[in-house]
Amino acid sequence: MISLEEARELVLSRLVPLAPQDLDLQSALGCVASRTIHAREASPSFTNSAMDGFALRASDTTSGTVRLRIVDAIFAGQSGDVTVGNGEAALIMTGAPMPRGADSVCPRESAVVEADGRHVLIGRVVGVGDSVRNVAEDVRVGQTLVEPHVTVTPGLIGALAAQGITSISVHPRPRVGVLSTGNELVDGSGELAPGQIRDANRPALLASLRQSGFDPVDLGVVRDATVELAEAFQRATSICDAVISTGGVSAGDADFVKVALAELYGHQARSMQVAIRPGKPFTYAYDEATSTPFFALAGNPVSTLVGFELFVRPALRRLGGHRALERPTWSMVLDCDLPRERDGRVHYVHGLYRVRDGALHVERVARPGSHLLFGVSDATCLIVSPESDGLVAGDTVRAMILDDSALGENSSPAT
Repeated sequence: MISLEEARELVLSRLVPLAPQDLDLQSALGCVASRTIHAREASPSFTNSAMDGFALRASDTTSGTVRLRIVDAIFAGQSGDVTVGNGEAALIMTGAPMPRGADSVCPRESAVVEADGRHVLIGRVVGVGDSVRNVAEDVRVGQTLVEPHVTVTPGLIGALAAQGITSISVHPRPRVGVLSTGNELVDGSGELAPGQIRDANRPALLASLRQSGFDPVDLGVVRDATVELAEAFQRATSICDAVISTGGVSAGDADFVKVALAELYGHQARSMQVAIRPGKPFTYAYDEATSTPFFALAGNPVSTLVGFELFVRPALRRLGGHRALERPTWSMVLDCDLPRERDGRVHYVHGLYRVRDGALHVERVARPGSHLLFGVSDATCLIVSPESDGLVAGDTVRAMILDDSALGENSSPAT
């Protein structure tokens, strides 16, 4: 057996981010920027009101209550050819340009318009600059808006759109092909023949890819035949940046995947036994001509999900240009026992965590068994169980966060 660290180094060592592409802003959401972008316009580009109210001179309000004459009304989108003098105010709407002579805005709720509609009572002292948005308060001309390796977020898309920028150079999302192997596998809801099972790995992996921000490509089910598998792998390189298969990588007579990859890629294909459970058998190959990595995962469904988290997802994030490859790992308190035997392997156990009393607690762990897929269907973490005689309730463990929606603010990450 080899360590998980050695296997991961083999996978990651040759991978580099995909070549940059220019994408429209909406398509770039979640991608990683590849170039620096500088602001070409100030934001705001003109001084304007931060709220509905009355633009005035702050010096007129020093007494605390003042009666001012309303000289005009200014709405957003107007050019703003208005002047406010001493003892005067202008009704102004949010985003409207500040009139000449005015240096502050009194919110509408702090003012009372008299019945004649021509005067307003200001009921408090207003400070210079109150409720005013100044030129370049948010962004200066020439300011760096985007640097390489920054992930494109909704807020960043808005900031770029505010500059009139419509596209951005990013490392594209990897297109990832998924195929299942095995003569026993079938799709759909039809009646099963004796010995057949429905394919669960491929749907689970396609969903995992989509959830992680990659572009999944369904390559279907391929029979247990070396020639058919080799043809499927070669076809995949023309449309995919990476390929995942499940099954056919153990030490049995029907494990054709590792044979097909070895025949195609020679010394660039390596079958290994990794010191983890589940997911011990793993084959990795690399197509030098197309720079396509192949991840051949163990066929049991829970093993497939673990293999995706430990090998595939970090590799795909590197292809996508991300610097942070791993999911966050946090310290958690076990609320239940976690038995295991010493076998020279690190065990990865799906669990359900909750936040309680400012800490993360593992409330439930999945039953052992790499075939028990439904038992991990609601898992929110993947517990790391190192070589030991088992853990008991009250012990602290490290766990990979699979679903961060239940995280609390007062918990601290593992070191």
